Amino acid sequence: MVENAPFLTHHHAGLTIEGYSRAAVQSYWRVPELKIGFDLGAQPWDFMGTPTWLVTHTHLDHIAALPVYVARRRMMKMEPPVIYLPEEAVEDVRRLLLIMQRLDRGRMVCELRGISGGQEIELSRDHVVTAFATTHTIPSVGYLVWERRNKLKEEYQGLPGDKIRDLRLAGTQVTREIRTPLLAYTGDTSPAGIDNYPPVFEAKVLITEMSFIRPNHRREKIHKFGHMHLDDFLEREERFKNELIIAAHFSTRYHPNEVRRYLETKLPPSLRERVKLWL
Repeated sequence: MVENAPFLTHHHAGLTIEGYSRAAVQSYWRVPELKIGFDLGAQPWDFMGTPTWLVTHTHLDHIAALPVYVARRRMMKMEPPVIYLPEEAVEDVRRLLLIMQRLDRGRMVCELRGISGGQEIELSRDHVVTAFATTHTIPSVGYLVWERRNKLKEEYQGLPGDKIRDLRLAGTQVTREIRTPLLAYTGDTSPAGIDNYPPVFEAKVLITEMSFIRPNHRREKIHKFGHMHLDDFLEREERFKNELIIAAHFSTRYHPNEVRRYLETKLPPSLRERVKLWL
């Protein structure tokens, strides 16, 4: 087994969350059960089998490994991957891959699909993704994965099975879709990126950034550059309904032990029991 990039693993709600994130270094995540990954700041060899990636923005610590990933898939004779990314970045990324193709002498075969806030991605019969606008220094989006089920409409509940069958055969829509927010990934964003899309606070699992924690780091400057501070989470304590909040993308100014000690004292119990520090 080749281990050429680090990643951590955590299990929750039937999902396996794997990845690593450090501000200005590299961010990459995957959820094997959903067959998707988020961002490509690096690309562990073990992640190569994931066929669909949702990129939040094109800063290098989130996209630098895209050519490597595409080339590896081709080298291993796998199907070309599908890459979703902000629509404003598609043509530049296409040119980047063409330049790498010329330098590497190997075809960079993948499908680039631009996406913007409010658009949806069909993952499977049971899951759909909504992109939502985030607030960063360049065009960026976050992604929310919904679990969806069809439920019999109230007016048909209690009817015999053969009656429901006949209604279906006659073209009547007897079910309605029920969606549950399952997993949200914000990428890099200031607080406005989550405030403007409330389902983020309802997702069972939220993967988000907490780039800064020290009180002397000014929030107005942090927000200007599209990031969040610990105090932004404390102010929104009552809004977070998530079962699990993965806090990641900490600044390299902080030693992991500092982050652990500081948050142990600053996070209120209602958040502390649900926040997992990704260090």
